[in-house]
Amino acid sequence: MVAKEIGLPGLRGMDHVGFTVPNLEEAVDFFVNVIGCEEFYELGPFQFEDSWMETHLNVHPRTVMKKLRFLRCKNGSNFEIFEYDAPDQNTVQPKNSDVGGHHLALYVDDFDAALDSLKSKGIRILGEPTVRTAGPSAGQTWVYFLAPWGMQLELVSFPNGKGYERDTPRRLWHPVNPG
Repeated sequence: MVAKEIGLPGLRGMDHVGFTVPNLEEAVDFFVNVIGCEEFYELGPFQFEDSWMETHLNVHPRTVMKKLRFLRCKNGSNFEIFEYDAPDQNTVQPKNSDVGGHHLALYVDDFDAALDSLKSKGIRILGEPTVRTAGPSAGQTWVYFLAPWGMQLELVSFPNGKGYERDTPRRLWHPVNPG
């Protein structure tokens, strides 16, 4: 009896995360000069007179994808950042509790230094850092912060591992040791 393969054949991992921002230049400046990502390339604009945008991207057919840029943030996933103009565009940033809500978590080696850096640049920090001392996330410290346009991000660190690692040889992906 042959075991049935589960999931996508040949899956290797996450290539990129794509997200839309209200102003591409502001977003790239934030991710490059505040966060420390590296810019790679730009595409666009893209606009079609037929239904290509609706068929391929599930957006209004008259949507204009003004530009997109690819960035890489150290050893993590790539970012594909879009700026769109669409007749039915929702310009309200979703909350984590909204369907489609999200956040980007950025792993750092020195949590306190990274937090101080964000504060020195006037970045809005949401509350105080949360330090996990028990359970599967024991050893982790995190705090949410906002990009200038309101997008939610998380600063996270667990330099000595997480609690769940005591109970299994399996490991979540980690930018320091992705294997």
